[in-house]
Amino acid sequence: MSIAARAPERLPRTLGLWASVSLVIGITIGSGIFRSPADIAQRVPSPVWMVGLWAAGGVITLCGALSLAELAAALPQTGGVYAYLREGWGPLPAFLFGWSELVLVQASGLGGIAVAFSDYFLQTFGVDPIAHPIVERGLSAGAIAFAAGANILGVNLGAAIVGVSTTIKFSALIVLIGSSLVLGGAHGASLTHLTASGGAPVAVGSLGLALVSVLWAYDGFGDLSFAGGEVKDPQKNLPRAIIIGTLVIIATYLLTNVAYLYVIPIEVIRGSPIVAADVMMALFGRAGGILVSFFVMISTFSSFSGSMLTAPRIFFAMADDGLFFKAIASVHPRYKTPYVAILMVGLVGVALVLSRSFESLVSTFVLGSWPFYALGVAAIYRLRRVRPELPRPYKVIGYPVVPAVFILPIGWLVVNALISEPISTGITFAVILTGVPVFYIFFSADRDGFR
Repeated sequence: MSIAARAPERLPRTLGLWASVSLVIGITIGSGIFRSPADIAQRVPSPVWMVGLWAAGGVITLCGALSLAELAAALPQTGGVYAYLREGWGPLPAFLFGWSELVLVQASGLGGIAVAFSDYFLQTFGVDPIAHPIVERGLSAGAIAFAAGANILGVNLGAAIVGVSTTIKFSALIVLIGSSLVLGGAHGASLTHLTASGGAPVAVGSLGLALVSVLWAYDGFGDLSFAGGEVKDPQKNLPRAIIIGTLVIIATYLLTNVAYLYVIPIEVIRGSPIVAADVMMALFGRAGGILVSFFVMISTFSSFSGSMLTAPRIFFAMADDGLFFKAIASVHPRYKTPYVAILMVGLVGVALVLSRSFESLVSTFVLGSWPFYALGVAAIYRLRRVRPELPRPYKVIGYPVVPAVFILPIGWLVVNALISEPISTGITFAVILTGVPVFYIFFSADRDGFR
């Protein structure tokens, strides 16, 4: 019998359907849709290919969402992907996922998004963050501390903060899309921007690296599963929230990129790390650029607040299983939140913010997490074979093809990254593999309990 089958629920189920949908959207739509287009345009200087890559990333992500929905409904437990890896493949892969999230993905990602938040916060008020690095880092650390404190006080408070900020940033993207399509024609916009030739042929390796940037923007679609143990009526609400949220994100990303390319030629986008500001400045002047800075600030705040809600649940679940230090599985007696795990993630995020910068972590984010997502989705095949009795209130449509449509491109991305950027990719995987001796030295004594 698995540990999951006999572990009692220790966190109350308080998240409803729309709070869950809001978390999916709020965590996923962060700074990626504002920063990734420039990197993608540099690698793939063709509007058709660029929009096609966002569509391809959407298809891959949707197949992953549909697959995770089956696992989330069958195993509605705190930890999400960690739990699916544990049940499907055993404790070592599950531990390595958590190890990767701790040392590579969540803490550095949280810090990076917090830095983006502080940059836009300062820009909104006319302060150059480059000229005031101490203020920038102090504000970033303070934002992480605030998000940690809010999530310790209650999952509903954390979800409410994400919900409000998600509504604001989603409305802002709708305004950007609508104003671009309606007003763009009077400010130099042209349909020819969408069909312009990219010049030189696009290399396969460049497509793969550009797709990494696309998937970075989509990363977060499955993070709700980390808090699966706190969702009401999870067999229904978890799959619904993951699928609804993912569909909204895909539609928003495609329309936003069409709006970008309609107003600004791809040659300009290549040199614009904040293309949304350029679009709004083209339409409304300097006031439009300031407005975008404010909305991106809200967007990044929503994203790292949501991550602060979901990410600590991975380490809580690991500690609860004996795969991490037991103290991290502590639940606050009053607020019923995994406060030690939240504090741990918050402190690591603050330490990284104060000690280093976060300009280029996209590849680390994707390569540190998406292969585990693929392995988690692959657990569908094994669990259907070895645990046919497991209740499955939702089954992925298009099985067995749909899970494979998610898994195979991720495998190709890993191979392409190893060929195109062998040093940075090798370092990323080497760091992940340092978790193997850590597992066997500290946490393997009870591994038979997982069988």
